[in-house]
Amino acid sequence: MPVRVAIGMGTNVGDRLATIEAALWTLDEADEIAVADVSGVWETAPWGGVDQASYLNAVALADTTLSPHALLADLQATEAAFGRDRPREVRWGPRTLDLDILLYGDLELAEDDLVIPHPRLVERAFVLVPLLEVLPGGTLPDGTRLTAAMTALAPVEGIDLHVRLADHPGRRHLQRPDGPSGGAAWLAADGDGRGDGRGDGRGASEV
Repeated sequence: MPVRVAIGMGTNVGDRLATIEAALWTLDEADEIAVADVSGVWETAPWGGVDQASYLNAVALADTTLSPHALLADLQATEAAFGRDRPREVRWGPRTLDLDILLYGDLELAEDDLVIPHPRLVERAFVLVPLLEVLPGGTLPDGTRLTAAMTALAPVEGIDLHVRLADHPGRRHLQRPDGPSGGAAWLAADGDGRGDGRGDGRGASEV
């Protein structure tokens, strides 16, 4: 049976939006991965003390029959195809493409080469903001509500909606479910846990 997974996407090198779009379609064309939804693309400030350009980040929901480790291998092969060289890169430095397994169904996994949910998911507004777009009302395997995790990061800074892929003529439209519309007004909202979290992380998968 296919498993619903959440995949974080980030890039700050070259034509960032073209990379996000191309990586999304590359994943969807894989035999055992079917993209079901994609968040808006968010521009976020770099993190980790390395002087570099701002990032574009998004989250894709997909259904897969791959095991967690097989999915990881597929994502890392996709990164490499887009020019990522893991042995030579600087920790939290620039990334041509970063693909992280954020969630894999309700699985909790802690191994040397793979931790699920992503170990820094709840620390990063640049992950939680787009994740909440595609999983409004979602929870982590331990029962933590994503909205509660976002509230714990208040106030949010350094993250702005860059674009929604469906707004681009000629791009394939992936239908979003009903949920928060995103943007500055949503980030500033009060009362439901979806507003004001602080973005203090980066899209690098250093698990």
